[in-house]
Order: sequence, then C-alpha cells, then structure tokens
Amino acid sequence: MTTVEVLYRFNTPPTEQAALALAHARDVYGIRRLTLDRVARTLRVEFDATRLNTAAVTRLIALAGLEIAEELPLIAPPAPQPAITPAVS
Repeated sequence: MTTVEVLYRFNTPPTEQAALALAHARDVYGIRRLTLDRVARTLRVEFDATRLNTAAVTRLIALAGLEIAEELPLIAPPAPQPAITPAVS
C-alpha cells in the first residue's frame, strides 16, 4: 500500500448534504482519511495510491458536492531570503 495525501481549498463551506456525502466517501475502497478544516477552508484526503489516483479522488470530492477552488501543495514553499545589504565603509 502506498499512502498519498492531497490538500484542497474550497470556496464555500460544504452544505449539510455535501458533508454527509463526504462522510460516506470514507466508505470508498482506498480512501483512508478525510480531514475538513472549515476555518482554513481546506480538505485533506489520505488515500491508497495503489487503488486510487488524484484525479479519481478529485472527482469523488466534486461528486460529493464540495466546490474545489484549487489543489494546494502539502509542503510550504521556502521563505524568501532576506536581502543582504553591502556594508558601507
């Protein structure tokens, strides 16, 4: 088994119907965990990559009724380095 995580940002909070559909998405063979963060407006999905791929997971989330705005990187980009100013003599 190869575990993969994908992180989505959504625009509008899920409706009650969409939340129930997402809860039932856990029953799909290969979906291991769904973590919904309403404050950050993100959904993290952990799945078995030997059973599903990212496109299938994205389609499953869309069919549940959650409007996905974008897929986010799991690793934050490096912070910009501060500019070095030359020493004045």
